[in-house]
Amino acid sequence: MPEYDLQDPTDLDIMRGQFDMLTADEWQEYIELAESKGLSYKNIKILKTAQKKAGIAKFLSPKVILWVLNLVEQLDSDEEE
Repeated sequence: MPEYDLQDPTDLDIMRGQFDMLTADEWQEYIELAESKGLSYKNIKILKTAQKKAGIAKFLSPKVILWVLNLVEQLDSDEEE
């Protein structure tokens, strides 16, 4: 996953765009995958928050968006292995 600068408006727009591309159904799949992998409660809870805010990244902080995008990347890479 690329390194994002949380102070750079361009990076923030890219992160929000990536977040907004995921639907609530896709977030549900990631939640189920995280539960089956045994991820921590905090990680599953933040994925559920992301599901509720699907398509409206403007209501989440840049740190939260970065966190959930990193979780998605981690879950995707685990699936490929």
